[in-house]
Amino acid sequence: QCLYQTCVSLGITNVLFLFNSFLQLNILPSFGFLFDIDGVLVRGKTPIPAAKTAFQKLVNSQGQFLVPVVFVTNAGNCLRQKKADQLSHLLGVPVKQVMMSHSPLRMFKRYHEKCVLVSGQGPLLDIARDLGFCQPITIETLREKHPLLDVVDHDRRPNVLVSVYFCFKILSVVLFGEPVRWETNLQLIIDVLLTSGYPGNPYHRENYPHIPVLACNMDLMWVAEAQSPRFGHGTFMVCLENIYKKITGKDLKYEVLMGKPSKLTYQYAEYLIRAQAAERQWKQPIQTLYAVGDNLMTDVYGANLYNRYLEENSRKGSKSRIQAKVAASAAAAHCRSVLVCTGVYNPHAEVPLDTRESITETVFHGHRDFRFDPGLVEPDHIVPDVDAAVDLVFQLENFAPN
Repeated sequence: QCLYQTCVSLGITNVLFLFNSFLQLNILPSFGFLFDIDGVLVRGKTPIPAAKTAFQKLVNSQGQFLVPVVFVTNAGNCLRQKKADQLSHLLGVPVKQVMMSHSPLRMFKRYHEKCVLVSGQGPLLDIARDLGFCQPITIETLREKHPLLDVVDHDRRPNVLVSVYFCFKILSVVLFGEPVRWETNLQLIIDVLLTSGYPGNPYHRENYPHIPVLACNMDLMWVAEAQSPRFGHGTFMVCLENIYKKITGKDLKYEVLMGKPSKLTYQYAEYLIRAQAAERQWKQPIQTLYAVGDNLMTDVYGANLYNRYLEENSRKGSKSRIQAKVAASAAAAHCRSVLVCTGVYNPHAEVPLDTRESITETVFHGHRDFRFDPGLVEPDHIVPDVDAAVDLVFQLENFAPN
């Protein structure tokens, strides 16, 4: 009040507007950030310059985040700790703030005690066990047990006909990410699906529906150091789905699809945001999530799809099982999509609105099980980079951290 009267006595113009604006600034966050990593913070192993500037605005002098932040990546071929380590050149990121495409598998406890076949690359057994799986088996182990199954590469064919008895029935398949030897993984996964988990047996067409398949990361392409996007796990899944369809005449079914743009991924990310806010004892309810990404078909589509779900959920007055695990407050009201131009997105390309002309084949890079909707690939905001995204959100939220 004294400051206001002093300004008036000095004849400072627009003082009322400025003073009211100051009073309306928020010092506690009512929002959270969901940051993509590849194409937003880094390109391959190279940091994007704007990321360091953005991070400086997100932490205080003690290195603590000023708002709840989760780093949501569709990568699935490494442990969370490795992703956190990759971000350490920008900022020390706690592993609990990193969410991989496979992170929600921690909730699927009904599969944790079963024998599961895992596909991908990297430390697959370590990843699976870290998520809670007790009996994971890799493609390479299965190949060693059944050496006659993998014969595309002539140099890897066995010299003598041998058969190793494999006593366990495989009860589900978990696709973590794109493998290295696609022909081997495709062949052996098809063998497992068409034999109900006994890959050494003959195919039986009546084995449908097949054993459960849980898939992580549906990205058709992703951006690294190359000038053009590279094949992602979504491309591998397209191959697997079409081979299965060609052989059986039926669609490959997924028990669950994880990674952006799935609703499950955003539910789990919101759970982590709320847990973070509760740990910091921020009493302000988290009302809005800002998903910052570089891909229209994953980041923007997923955020908009989740926003639609939140609005419908709000009207119905219900809560999901995941959200109910966090007792801090009710679910968010909105999830806003913020698109940056430092990765996959090409600001000069246009998305046709006529869905009748094979858009699903020529434009839509999303997964087969996600319906193309032009409204879902329209971002709420487009900014040059992640630093501009942080500035925009702080402005929208009138956020001035103490």
